[in-house]
Amino acid sequence: MNKRKINTFPLKIAVLGHKTIPSRQGGIEIVVEELTVRMAKLGHKITVYNRNGHHVSGKEFDEKKLKEYKGIRMKYVPTIDKKGLAAMSASFFAAVAAAFGKYDVVHFHAEGPCAMLWLPKLFGKRCIATIHGLDHQRAKWGKLASTYIMLGEKCAVKFADEIIVLSEGVQNYFKETYGRDTKFIPNGVNRPVIRKAELIDKKFGLKKDDYILFLGRLVPEKGITYLIEGFKNVKTDKKLVIAGGSSDTDEFANQLKEMAKDDDRIIFTGFVQGQLLDELYSNAYIYSLPSDLEGMSLSLLEAMSYGNCCLVSDIDECASVVEDKAIIFKKSNVADLQSKLQEACEDAQQVQKYKDEAAGYICEKYNWDDVVERTLELYRR
Repeated sequence: MNKRKINTFPLKIAVLGHKTIPSRQGGIEIVVEELTVRMAKLGHKITVYNRNGHHVSGKEFDEKKLKEYKGIRMKYVPTIDKKGLAAMSASFFAAVAAAFGKYDVVHFHAEGPCAMLWLPKLFGKRCIATIHGLDHQRAKWGKLASTYIMLGEKCAVKFADEIIVLSEGVQNYFKETYGRDTKFIPNGVNRPVIRKAELIDKKFGLKKDDYILFLGRLVPEKGITYLIEGFKNVKTDKKLVIAGGSSDTDEFANQLKEMAKDDDRIIFTGFVQGQLLDELYSNAYIYSLPSDLEGMSLSLLEAMSYGNCCLVSDIDECASVVEDKAIIFKKSNVADLQSKLQEACEDAQQVQKYKDEAAGYICEKYNWDDVVERTLELYRR
């Protein structure tokens, strides 16, 4: 009786480390929204600490600041809106607020923000860290930011009550590097509504099954250069659509456009959301994620949930997700990527086989309600 009462008692939870919700500025923002909205529906008192700066893809995407969102209390913290400083400054002020607030649990998302995890811990809060990927390995960060991210990783190891990781590879890293046990709780995915090619036809001239899609942040570790280089040598009338905004990486985004300028089959859409995003997923011939480094890609889960044939690199964070339900190429190997693209463009029957299997498989394997239940168990321990 007592145990049941403890397990159902509403918790006061603070969440920080993301940019802002609701938004699709990155995978972390989607994860935070999915978790907190569901937890609020279960009766828990949730406060999220959002950044105060502009949208990462440009201020034209800024949205109205909300005080409340689907039962979640929204707070905005001071943010130095410059590359490398936004996450640092926002997580500092959010951690201070969380330390002095009346919370049972403070949940940090991403490595860098965990540099401040010791502070709410000092004030007696139960602190949980979700490591979405080994962020210090990302090419976009300079020396200062990388050093700060490593500090966050070490603070999480030393002070967090529980560390959540999204892949077995990262779980092994923490065990081998620090001797620290972590909890493997992957992301979830929802069943989407499939849309016809209407807006994408008007805006970009895209029809059902006439393009290969990359959808994600334009950052070096996503392997987009391999995709462009490989695609340019594929004999096909299909287009290559690069959808997504830069993330402190405008210079890299410009390099990609320079690479693609002599091939009119390659289309850059910029940052996408809403109906445009749904239609791009719904009508792709192939979705490709050629990454060198991932945490756990939400765009890959989403692409499969829309019933896409996916082509991914053989890194564990991709291969363990798709298993035998997608096409896999050797990481960083442009020739192998090109060969797999060419084969797929010529074999519509095989592509359709992967499409038919994708959605049912991924939606059964990764469920948000299960993720929430397992996360709440860690909160209560």
